[in-house]
Amino acid sequence: MSIEREVHMSYYIQLTQEERYHISVLCKEGFSKAETAKKVNRHISTISRELNRNTGKKGYRPKQAHERALKKRYTSRKAIKFTDKVRQIVDEKISKQFSPDQASGKLRMLGIHISHEWIYQYLLDDKRSGGQLYKNLRHSHRKRKKRYGSREKRGQIPNRVSIDKRPKAVDARKRIGDWEADTIIGRNHKGAMVTLVERKSKYTLIRKINRKTSLLLNSAISELTEGIKERFITMTVDNGREFAGHEEITSKLGVDVYFAHPYHSWERGLSENTNGLIRQYFPKKTDFREISDKEVLQVQHLLNNRPRKTMDYLTPSEVFNNIKTNRNICTC
Repeated sequence: MSIEREVHMSYYIQLTQEERYHISVLCKEGFSKAETAKKVNRHISTISRELNRNTGKKGYRPKQAHERALKKRYTSRKAIKFTDKVRQIVDEKISKQFSPDQASGKLRMLGIHISHEWIYQYLLDDKRSGGQLYKNLRHSHRKRKKRYGSREKRGQIPNRVSIDKRPKAVDARKRIGDWEADTIIGRNHKGAMVTLVERKSKYTLIRKINRKTSLLLNSAISELTEGIKERFITMTVDNGREFAGHEEITSKLGVDVYFAHPYHSWERGLSENTNGLIRQYFPKKTDFREISDKEVLQVQHLLNNRPRKTMDYLTPSEVFNNIKTNRNICTC
């Protein structure tokens, strides 16, 4: 019998950094705990516990709260049995470029509780012994550049609609059809990639373009959405000039395009995170002109078929295509 059997299990999923920033914004706007819980789609006890633990003299601070939660999670270890059978499964998952967290999640579904930190330690030990498994991990952990107090220097985009006017239903992530769009730049600003990621399923579409222009971006989006236009309701983008042709996107797709506030990357947190996953395969110094369309499609396939913790370890393809499983879960 295959070890990859599906096991119905329910367990608590930790708050993400994006959710903590969302909680912070709602608190500053005067929302009650109950209202905040409803908007973030979490139980009120989760919100209450989060605020009680992390509210000080300066109020609730999401960055510090997330760092504290991660530190606590990493330092808590339980006795485990890392058998040859478990090691074999871990090797298989990491070889498929699962992250340690994703491998841990799949093991948990089999009733095997091995933390992602233990898997990291195992990979480090394997590396010291001359093993190659660590090469499947992501190594890009750059700190984001802070832009507090900086002035908006980009050209203004005509007729753009602010994210403030975006329907509240988009925040709930209970439907398929709300997307985030972005671009990734190649080495020396030569070439780019257009990325589209669906907010509920995290289903990702990627297309390479020669230059980061609105004309080429719109053409790429048109090709990416061919055959699935009915699955687009809204699209959230940043303020780059490549999105100056947003009205054409609205006209062709029938999708409402909304612009995030300048330098508010958390308003497009899923897109930012997805770009980081893509950078695992195409690091910052990569010359996109040397990458084939086939390679881009392979990465797209890998991302869409990797389990995600926030969806109870279902894959984006399973959620986006509504593939039935033997688990009745919430993927919002």
